[in-house]
Amino acid sequence: MRTIHRGDRGEAVRDIQHRLLDFGLRIEPEELEGRFGPSTEEAVKAFQQRRGLPSDGMVGADTWGELVEAGYRLGDRVLYLRSLTFQGDDVRGLQKRLNALGFDAGREDGIFGPRTAAAVAEFQHNVGSASDGIVGPDTIGSIERLRPAVEGPSRAVVREAEYIRHIEEKQTLVGSCVAIDPGHGPDDPGHVGPGGLSESEATMLIAEDLAAELGARGAHPSILRTRDDAPSPSARALAANELGAAVCISIHLNGGEPTAEGATCFYYGTEATYSPAGQRLAEVIQEELVALMGLMDGRTNRLTVAMLRETRMPAVQVEPCFLTNPTEEAMLTDPVSRRLLAAAMAAGIERFFGSVESATGPRSASGSTDAGRSSAGG
Repeated sequence: MRTIHRGDRGEAVRDIQHRLLDFGLRIEPEELEGRFGPSTEEAVKAFQQRRGLPSDGMVGADTWGELVEAGYRLGDRVLYLRSLTFQGDDVRGLQKRLNALGFDAGREDGIFGPRTAAAVAEFQHNVGSASDGIVGPDTIGSIERLRPAVEGPSRAVVREAEYIRHIEEKQTLVGSCVAIDPGHGPDDPGHVGPGGLSESEATMLIAEDLAAELGARGAHPSILRTRDDAPSPSARALAANELGAAVCISIHLNGGEPTAEGATCFYYGTEATYSPAGQRLAEVIQEELVALMGLMDGRTNRLTVAMLRETRMPAVQVEPCFLTNPTEEAMLTDPVSRRLLAAAMAAGIERFFGSVESATGPRSASGSTDAGRSSAGG
């Protein structure tokens, strides 16, 4: 879809404004005829912050999708497993209730996938209903009568935290499939550095170096796009899922003022839930980037973009530097520096599997290093 931003007018803007109002945000009356003015931009930013999106004040595909999904409440529509999956806050509410009742609906990501469908069928069997996996008024009524305790920590988060220990004890990088997503593509260059290097070109160069480094360490890397194609984020997430990848690394580059610098790693998360495995993967990669490359620490943060939300394995979005910073752009054009960058990322991935120690010092029993851990933002 075309990105809608400040200065735009029309029915699309009016639709966005009404969805923001329904979400409880305020827009000045003089803008409500469909003018994307300052108060609409601020409302979009507030919405993006609450939903774990980059708060740029513009409505692109991810923000529009979240605006649509935020409008659904459990009971608004019949839910069931289909090829074009149901997505929305109604699905997220269902997942939270099923998890609270002890039925494993998986991560509370608002996507009605096979795991959620299996949890619905198991619940229906336990209450003596037809186990058809269809969530209509009867199934919702049965759930609500049991008064699920939806406040407090999600059981899905607790289960995923246990999964991290399983990875560190049972799995190694050697023989594991690692999906690598070079952000953007030929028709979507992304940020462009002062020297002319585009984000789409730079992410492919980093991806190729990372694949070589991981291969040398015994992993089976797979790059999710070529130089000539640009699949959608959802298509890339599906490809990673079909590969059965152990982890997924999405590579992007930041942009801003010429003096802006530093590395940041993102993992799936909203105000209400997050991926502990994604957080751990983001933390160890961030630590290696800072320690081995001397990059400014932009820390780790939650994000809900498709590559992090729709992948079924621990996934992170790595933004190792600002392409708009001349010094950091020069680092990306230098093959030696770029290989060191890839080596730092690979070291973090290897640490995630528990097979090596940190470059910043021995790990404690909790998994942190003597130099400290980056704390996750919200």
